Amino acid sequence: MRIAYSIIPGAAAATFAASVARAEIRSQSFDYKQGDTVLEGYIAWDDAKAGKRPGILVFPQWTGPSDHERNAARDLASLGYVAMVVDVYGKGIRPPAPKESGAEMGKYMSNRPLLRARVKAGLDRLSQDGNVDTAKLAAIGYCFGGAAVFELGRQGADVKAIVSLHGSLSNPTPEDAKNIKGKVLVLHGADDPAVPVKEVDTFKAEMKDAKVDMQFVAYSGTVHSFTQVNAGNDNSRGSAYNALSAKRSWIATRDFLKETFE
Repeated sequence: MRIAYSIIPGAAAATFAASVARAEIRSQSFDYKQGDTVLEGYIAWDDAKAGKRPGILVFPQWTGPSDHERNAARDLASLGYVAMVVDVYGKGIRPPAPKESGAEMGKYMSNRPLLRARVKAGLDRLSQDGNVDTAKLAAIGYCFGGAAVFELGRQGADVKAIVSLHGSLSNPTPEDAKNIKGKVLVLHGADDPAVPVKEVDTFKAEMKDAKVDMQFVAYSGTVHSFTQVNAGNDNSRGSAYNALSAKRSWIATRDFLKETFE
């Protein structure tokens, strides 16, 4: 089993290794629907763990579900959650970057009601899982998935925590920020050209006006897509993997979820 983003030092490694050895991480892909559109989800859970547990939605970046999100789901399962990778685009629609993925993402960024319907379909599907405690739900999203998690919150979904990792913060309906019920954690690249300073400032003002419990972390020397290894390491391109920021963001996400549910 791959543990993403984190490095576990010293004696803690032995303890962690023993706990992982006892875990039985299971995963499967499945079809579900939003209206007439067939979507393909992916779910991971620890089969050795008894009883209901918190459910975490994982929203992909602009090329759709990939190993990046599936690995995150399995890592979340190793921490005791049931994690589901949500499909926004539809089964089999996995556009390559940047032109095709940009166009596909644009369909939803310009049609927020459709995006809301797709993210709500994911929440509904996760809530049907017999291992999930429906009073303990959260959502995390990468890049385009960052926009998705906020559209889930802005429609008043009962999620206790929202995490955005190098996500879009734009909002055509700022008045809807008041509908966010859960706590928010934004993990952002301080030098991210895809999310300009004006967008960041507007977002922070919206959260403040709506009295949302928010933490905002900006990682220095970090641009867009900083958790994604396949983004390369050239910051001048605007998107690049940053191993330290990726590690820090995973630890922050893990601790935020633990604070919320434990």
